[in-house]
Amino acid sequence: MSDSPAARLQKLFEGHRLTPTQRRIAHCMVRGAAEVPFLSSVELAELAGVSQPSVTRFAVALGFDGYPALRRHLREVAPAEPPAAREESYNEYQQAVEGEIENLRRLATMLADPAPVEEAGRLLAGSSPLPVLGLRAASSQARGFAYFAAKVHPDVRLLDEGGSMLADRIDAAAAAGASALLCFALPRHPREVVEALEHARAAGLTTVTVADSAFAPVARYSDLLIPAPVGTGLAFDTACAPMLLGRVLLEAMADALPDAQARLESFDARAAARGLFVD
Repeated sequence: MSDSPAARLQKLFEGHRLTPTQRRIAHCMVRGAAEVPFLSSVELAELAGVSQPSVTRFAVALGFDGYPALRRHLREVAPAEPPAAREESYNEYQQAVEGEIENLRRLATMLADPAPVEEAGRLLAGSSPLPVLGLRAASSQARGFAYFAAKVHPDVRLLDEGGSMLADRIDAAAAAGASALLCFALPRHPREVVEALEHARAAGLTTVTVADSAFAPVARYSDLLIPAPVGTGLAFDTACAPMLLGRVLLEAMADALPDAQARLESFDARAAARGLFVD
């Protein structure tokens, strides 16, 4: 499977030490990979919410003489149809769905290399207890993962509320033997998530993070970050790709747990005996 334009852009930015403003530009470019090669520096600056000189400095930080040289390179490594050639007959709801379909395609391309997910699965399977962190917009992702993970993992601890007790609960998990923490981090990124990840690493936990971008603010506090883009076509972001990536991580974790199948069969037997489900 060939890399998508977004994946090729991602590779272009890897290995560079970028400032927070430059990471914002890079994130914006990955999310709009189809349009970016056709934007002027002023248009890209407006799209990213930064100044035009910031775009120029960003291009220089990547090793180019300026933005025109970067744009020429983008047209070579991330070719895409110009915006005018794209389908324009969709209404705003259809466009949001099409955007999520493209996000899922990007996720599929990324999963062509299963090594990061398999590594994450081993780390999560080897941690008991397993704390799962997700605040605000990411709380539903963390809750869904924790619900299903509890069927195959012996001790899953959901951390979906902030406040002064969050650090205490991370400390308690570490004291009980946890070796890793799974974090779902979605925009807008709460400061508490960054602080919690920093605290978890200080407590000796390996942090595995699902984030909307490799350039998200949580990146520097994550030992293993696996990106899954969010949709921005509606008033509130949509997170189909992060949700699916969470299920993929569940599969990888279950594969690494020797008694996962036995636990599932035991749950099914108990559920049948109690008449939990009507189907």
